[in-house]
Amino acid sequence: MSESATRAGGWVEVPYRVIYGDTDAMGIVYYAAYLRLFEIGRNELLRAHGGTTADLEREGILLPVIEVGARYLASARYDDALAILARTEKVERVRVRFTYRLVRVDDRRVLTEGFTVHACVGAASGRATRLPEAFRRRLLATRVTAGEAAQ
Repeated sequence: MSESATRAGGWVEVPYRVIYGDTDAMGIVYYAAYLRLFEIGRNELLRAHGGTTADLEREGILLPVIEVGARYLASARYDDALAILARTEKVERVRVRFTYRLVRVDDRRVLTEGFTVHACVGAASGRATRLPEAFRRRLLATRVTAGEAAQ
């Protein structure tokens, strides 16, 4: 994945170029493809703060998505240069919420805003479990404050 950069407000920004496989017959990014872009942002957010989903899986921890939402404000099209923005919004004992923005680089227009909520689940048991403390601390260190949320 491309190099990410941390920005004000706890956002991590990841560059992305829309490929043909992201689009529908009209050349517009297919609505479900945005969830994959959210995942790219989330993975790079975790990496930027010293961890990966694979690290958690090696510890026997899974983070399945239990809720997702997106507001489509404008269309992304084939070959658009995008910035995927991701940040940690809320960290609870067994859940974490990430927020995302997809921005077209040329005009800095916000195309999509969204979120995912993840449960922390033990791989062996399949049951909810507490986030590992070191991972939880990393997430809390990146979490957006209420004042920054308005940005």
